[in-house]
Amino acid sequence: MTTAEYIQNNKDRFLNELFELLRIPSISADSAFKNDVRKAAEYIQNKLIQAGADKVELCETAGYPIVYGEKIIDPALPTVLVYGHYDVQPSAPDELWETPAFEPVIRKTAIHPEGAIFARGSCDDKGQVYMHVKAFEAMMATNSLTCNVKFMIEGEEEVGSGNLGPFCIANKERLKADMVLISDTSMIANDTPSIDVGLRGLSYVEVEVTGPNRDLHSGVYGGAVANPINILAKMIASMHDENNHITIPGFYDKVAELTAAERKDLNEAPFDLEEYKKDLQVGDVWGEKGFTVLEKTGIRPTLDVNGIWGGYTGEGSKTVLPSKAFAKISMRLVPNQSSDEITALFQKHFEGIAPPSVKVVVKPHHGGEPVVTPTDSKEYLAAARAVERTFGKKPIPTRGGGSIPIVALFKKELGLSSVLLGFGLDSDALHSPNEHYGVVNYFNGINTIPLFFEEYAKA
Repeated sequence: MTTAEYIQNNKDRFLNELFELLRIPSISADSAFKNDVRKAAEYIQNKLIQAGADKVELCETAGYPIVYGEKIIDPALPTVLVYGHYDVQPSAPDELWETPAFEPVIRKTAIHPEGAIFARGSCDDKGQVYMHVKAFEAMMATNSLTCNVKFMIEGEEEVGSGNLGPFCIANKERLKADMVLISDTSMIANDTPSIDVGLRGLSYVEVEVTGPNRDLHSGVYGGAVANPINILAKMIASMHDENNHITIPGFYDKVAELTAAERKDLNEAPFDLEEYKKDLQVGDVWGEKGFTVLEKTGIRPTLDVNGIWGGYTGEGSKTVLPSKAFAKISMRLVPNQSSDEITALFQKHFEGIAPPSVKVVVKPHHGGEPVVTPTDSKEYLAAARAVERTFGKKPIPTRGGGSIPIVALFKKELGLSSVLLGFGLDSDALHSPNEHYGVVNYFNGINTIPLFFEEYAKA
């Protein structure tokens, strides 16, 4: 029996097992779900054991455990280190989900006419990491594994992977490999395969603006005492100019500028602006003047408010002048920018523009470095050939707008380059209500991964 036949014969089981994993609310950002996060780790652990992996264990960290397993068939063969994460984003706002976030269902959509799996984590990253577990099972069952494989599946990616670095440093010998294989990214479309060769970095901070020492009556004090929410809104608004250029001094000093030819190549990827706006139900796009949408989301840095709060937000009215206001702000970074340097620049600027009527505290959360991977490496070329065998056409190398900080970490601490072999779509509502993942995409991934192993072994 071939690997493809084994996968076809077990499609229903592979789907049902993913549903079982998706029902576990492994939200790493909320301690109320700590038992569920661990339950998801144990589920992955058990499935790796059943699939035939050796030395499978939950490696404890200061936070959530890392699932490790391996299969060394011949030390002389290349070794692939598979990375993924079993934790997920919070499901809120739950009222915007058409069906409950942790009760997976399959529904047809215009983009996924064969059906998509609607559930938190279906695409990011449970659906994609579980492809590797099932592909490994299929290769083991058909005696077709062509490379050694190691698994490192963590539970803190959605909160910054704070314990992954120490784990890698402490386990360099155990994690020795030739490359890292990651499925946590997207393709352009199901009929237009692509492979991400670049990722933006990240600087994430929380800011706190404090005015008076207590909440005040807005009639008695309003107009005489600074309102922290008003001040915060003005400070945030000042960080973009009329061309949506970020105004933090020094922010662009080290930004790597692409040549005209590189920008031309980037914009040859299929993109329909009107369909883009229609899908998002927006009247127009936004962003830094002088750049296309593909450039804005792939090669340019950004600054965005991810959350803002303060004062009274309950039902009805309360005429209060709040004591405090808060915001969470993220900056996506491009090659040559450093997350530590940008965080320091932000802090200095934000504190500097605060009027004396308020006090400001900037709390750095986490960061990650931007990366660009070469398209002439053995790893990339093997992935490209595998994708072409599945889709019947060569994949387009693209720059991803998101951040996977651990890619730079793997290069720094383990000396390993990564291949981002993702099968999701940007329209799959990652981090949003009604996140979904195409059933076809799930099985395309399971079928392509063994082809990658085959092509990499040849290389």
